Amino acid sequence: MTTNASPTRKVLRYSVKPRLVHALLASSFLTLLLTGLTLLWSPLSPLAAGGLMRHLHYVGAVLFMAVPIVYLMVDRPAAKELLWDSFHYDRDDWTWLKHVYAYFLGHCEGMPPQGRLNAGQKLHHAGVVIFSASIVISGLVMWFGKGMLNANGLAVAAIIHNLSMLILTVLLIGHLYFTFVYDALAGMVQGYIPEAEARLEHAKWVESLPQKEPWLVEEN
Repeated sequence: MTTNASPTRKVLRYSVKPRLVHALLASSFLTLLLTGLTLLWSPLSPLAAGGLMRHLHYVGAVLFMAVPIVYLMVDRPAAKELLWDSFHYDRDDWTWLKHVYAYFLGHCEGMPPQGRLNAGQKLHHAGVVIFSASIVISGLVMWFGKGMLNANGLAVAAIIHNLSMLILTVLLIGHLYFTFVYDALAGMVQGYIPEAEARLEHAKWVESLPQKEPWLVEEN
C-alpha cells in the first residue's frame, strides 16, 4: 500500500456502472421535478396543456422506480455497499458531524477520517433512499388508487408526494452546492479523483483498497 499521495496519481472513485446509474437517477428525477412543476405551479400550467407533461411525468416515474433495480442488476455489490453505508455510522462519523460547519465552508483539513462516504454523504444518501421510497409509494397511490380511495385519501397521498419531492429537491440543492465547493463533478464524469484529495477526504476508504493498487493511475 502506498502511504504517500502523489500529485500525479488519481484514484478510481466511481466505476462506469455506478456513474451510469447516477445519470439515470439524475435525469429521471429532473424529469419528475420539471414536469411536476408544470402540473402544480399555475404560472407554468400552460405548458401542461394537451397532457404531454403528464405523460412525461409518468415516463420519468417509471425510470425513477427502475433506478434501484438497474443498480442491483449491473453492480449488486456496489448497490448493497451504498445502502449499508448510508445507514451505518461509527464514532468518526459522529465526530465529523460535530464539525460539519467547517466542511460546509469548504474546509476538510483536520476532519475525522472517513470511509468511502463521509458522514454528510451518508445522511444525504439515507434521505434520498427514504424520501424516494415515500415519493414512489405516494405516487403509485395517486396513479392507481383513484378508483379505490376517496378525495381525502388522495389528498393525503398528494401532500406526502409533494413534501417528499420538496425534501428531495432541497437535498439536490445541497448536493449541487458541495459538488461545486469541492469541484466533484470531474470525478463523477471521469471516474477518477486526485489521490491527495482521496486521502484527505476519505482516508479510511483509501487505506482499505487492494494492496496491488489497480485503482491508481498516473496522470500524464
